[in-house]
Amino acid sequence: MAMVLYPSVGVMDGEPVMVSVNENALEIVESMLDWEEELKIRSHKLDNGATVIDCGVDVPGSLEAGIAFTEVCMGGLGNASLNVDYIESVPFTFIHVSTDQPAISCLGAQKAGWQIKVGKYFAMGSGPARALALKPKKTYERIEYEDDFDSAVIALESNRLPDEEVIKFIAEECDVEEDEVYALVAPTASIVGSVQVSGRVVETAIFKLAELGYDVRKVVSGIGRAPVAPVVNDDLKSMGITNDSIIYYGSVVLTVEEYGEEMDQLPSNRSRDYGRPFYVIFKEAEFDFYKIDPYMFAPAQVLVNDLKEGKTYELGTLNSRVILESYGVKKKG
Repeated sequence: MAMVLYPSVGVMDGEPVMVSVNENALEIVESMLDWEEELKIRSHKLDNGATVIDCGVDVPGSLEAGIAFTEVCMGGLGNASLNVDYIESVPFTFIHVSTDQPAISCLGAQKAGWQIKVGKYFAMGSGPARALALKPKKTYERIEYEDDFDSAVIALESNRLPDEEVIKFIAEECDVEEDEVYALVAPTASIVGSVQVSGRVVETAIFKLAELGYDVRKVVSGIGRAPVAPVVNDDLKSMGITNDSIIYYGSVVLTVEEYGEEMDQLPSNRSRDYGRPFYVIFKEAEFDFYKIDPYMFAPAQVLVNDLKEGKTYELGTLNSRVILESYGVKKKG
């Protein structure tokens, strides 16, 4: 299957509109650099000229930085916002995300599909740089997309900042100069980390659909919301409660060209591991992801609007019991 550079995402004045997720994301990054102090982030220029933006390793980060981080991950093809809503009677921060280019923004950019391993450094890589390095290649063959841009923008989920060797590796894989790499870094156990993981609520739906065999290019739009997990000072526990935000209380609305039978298996409650906080399951699996049913990583509730038949289907359900158990909120007074 031949892949297409800069695919058309629409027509304006009779001409196709092309998209580069790295070009779009770089505009957001440049805005972040203009507002570092307000966003409570800090940029570093490495000796090789690369730009590393600390969003939570040695700085506090912020909710607004989390929004920007999320939109960078989506290659500038999605919008995110925050508000307060309730789980039973308890108020929580919720993130809302939407995209009219779900295949490219979610799988072509946002998906955490690149494990960065250089020496003792490890991070999960997501964001538009993946579309330059084609990580993993089968994803880009599936959606028939790859990017071609002089700069690479990558988001790293890690509690350490990358050094020159890490950036060199990323630059070589993306076929760009080292000084054209922009790396945003946030630990899972941080404000930005919690925001950006919940901001993947639509992505998990698109990813699972693809794994089930549905042609995700038929998904016209996606919008979703999920609570933002409280920050805990433990990366493994943070991984658990941030995933629970989507698995047990994430809601997604998809508009599709046609409903596929694969969608019957879309919500998280179709998983054999569903029903307990993710950290508990992860611990029992000896912290081995491969022992956990991958189909658990999906939104709790999905509404699908089938344009072909003009019908709408509701799948799954929200689970306040497990999410409140996972968050471990203690009432005082």
